[in-house]
Amino acid sequence: MEVDDIHSQEPKLEIEGSKREGTKRGRKPGRKSKSDMKAKLERSRQSARECRARKKLRYQYLEELVANREKAVFALHRELDQYRQWAKDIDEGKIPEGLLKLIEEEKIKKSENE
Repeated sequence: MEVDDIHSQEPKLEIEGSKREGTKRGRKPGRKSKSDMKAKLERSRQSARECRARKKLRYQYLEELVANREKAVFALHRELDQYRQWAKDIDEGKIPEGLLKLIEEEKIKKSENE
């Protein structure tokens, strides 16, 4: 079978001078019923309510996260101030009480791990 034979078996479309009517693609303009419009409006409102609720929860979570981090930062500042005071006391030849307790706690931890 030759190439010309294959093409001769296909139906030929008349391209010249013929208009194909009613073959537009895409959305067709039309009227929607009021009940469809009301349902769409209610779905939109419900979606907006859910979006606001999710947003509120997200902000609450982030605020809690920030508050916890701030507490941790303040605790670290207090600890750093304490270590600075201990260093100052040691430089003056004093032995801070808290330092002795910390050393004893570390000894206990080491003995428990062994």
